[in-house]
Amino acid sequence: MNIKIVMEEEMKEKKVLGETYEPGKPEGPYNWRKKIKERTEMMKYLKENERYWYSKDWYGSERRKNPA
Repeated sequence: MNIKIVMEEEMKEKKVLGETYEPGKPEGPYNWRKKIKERTEMMKYLKENERYWYSKDWYGSERRKNPA
């Protein structure tokens, strides 16, 4: 991974990440199920996501914190 340093006149030095992706096009769709090997891990993953989207104490990406 390349790190580029950008200097501007009135600002401090900043470290900026270079390209963090692999060049080229993907060979096919990514199968997330290959990453999770065991059934217990998959069930934990699904329950956590279900809690994120449907629980009242968590907020999904489309849900409002303060209902209208």
